[in-house]
Parts: sequence; structure tokens; C-alpha cells
Amino acid sequence: MSEPTEANGTAGPAEAAGPADSGGGPGRRVRVVLVDDHRMFRTGVQAEIGQTEQTGVEVVGEAADVDQAVTVITATRPEVVLLDVHLPGGGGVEVLRRCAPLMGDTEQPVRFLALSVSDAAEDVIGVIRGGARGYVTKTITGTDLVDSIFRVQEGDAVFSPRLAGFVLDAFASTDAPPVDEDMDRLTQREREVLRLIARGYAYKEIAKQLYISVKTVESHVSAVLRKLQLSNRHELTRWATARRLV
Repeated sequence: MSEPTEANGTAGPAEAAGPADSGGGPGRRVRVVLVDDHRMFRTGVQAEIGQTEQTGVEVVGEAADVDQAVTVITATRPEVVLLDVHLPGGGGVEVLRRCAPLMGDTEQPVRFLALSVSDAAEDVIGVIRGGARGYVTKTITGTDLVDSIFRVQEGDAVFSPRLAGFVLDAFASTDAPPVDEDMDRLTQREREVLRLIARGYAYKEIAKQLYISVKTVESHVSAVLRKLQLSNRHELTRWATARRLV
């Protein structure tokens, strides 16, 4: 396997589980770029799916933010990009926007599969509208991830089970979703923390799930409370519940 083009990223543990020992079939190959801002997660995914002789997947590049992603994808022209939704520099949607000409190439299209810890409807809908062919969460097993990669390579749309409903609901309606000015004040990471707080997670549990420190969680919560002009996490939970974010 060729050495991947690697971009530096911040550390965080990998979640992809299960041995990826069933590939896309005899002789099948797919070239993949990993885009995620956690180096250890990329390393874990590489270990799960990157044994080319067993899985048929060749990881040809990695990136940790939007600019690195666009550079690596343009240079390597993979068949499939595994794309995190929340990235420094504008997020996965910005990568999709800047790679639109590559997605539209009729002879050698680059296809995108979102791989994210987030299961929020707006994240799913955002990247699908941006051109991604699917969206799976990081609880996916290595074997299922390999299968999803090959399906996206072939042009199929792939979703984790509960996420498909978000897309069907969004595209069944001809009305544009209403703009929520309060939500627009929050960063992507603050939205993630908001949802987990509203679901009753403790700070330590949020830190573990998002691969950040408890102190960072506290800082995000303070920022959310300040921006939304709320006093405590109980008000925050009521605010999120009223907007069906839980």
C-alpha cells in the first residue's frame, strides 16, 4: 500500500469497532482519504479498514482541517472521502463546497461519506445537501464501514438507520427550514455540547464522548449560556427541548 499523504491533527481516541475482515469482494479496490481532526481516530480507522489485502481499501491520504482536506483530496483524487462534519476551517460542508468540481467529474468522481459522532438532523441534512452520498456515525463497525465505502463508491446512498429519516423528511418538504438566529450564534462544538447537556449527560461523559477535557466542556457550556442568555443547565435543557433538539 502506498504511504498516505498525512496532515497533522489533534489527538483523540478512535471509536470504530470490530474487525474489518470482509472486504468489497475479490480483486475490488477503493482509494480512500480520511478527514478528521483527531489524529488517534484517524489512526484507529486506518487500522480497522486500511489492511488492503483483507478489506480492499487503500488509505491514500489524511487531513485534519478544511484546507488540508482540500489539498490532499485534490492531489490524490480518491474514489471516496470519509469526512467528519465538524472540522477547523469551516466544517465538512466547506470541504464539500470547495470540492464540488471533483464531485461533478463524470469520468473520475470523488464521492463523500460523512463519518461523525454527531447524529443531529441539521448536520446530516447539511452535508447531504452539500453533496455527500451518505452519513454514518462513529459507532459503526469496521466491517460495516468497509461495506459502506464500497457502496458509496458505486454511487449508492448510505445512512445509519435512524439518520435516513432526517433526509427523507427534509427533502419531502418544499419549504426551506426556518432560520434560528439563536442557534446560529453557536459554534458546531457548542451545539454538540448543548445537545448532550440537554440529554442529561454529565460533564465528564460529554468530555469522553467528544474527546475533549472537562474544563473545555465547562467553557463551552458557559459560552452557550452567555450567548443564549440563560442562567443554568436546567434552563438550557428546557430551551433545547422546546426546539426539539434533544
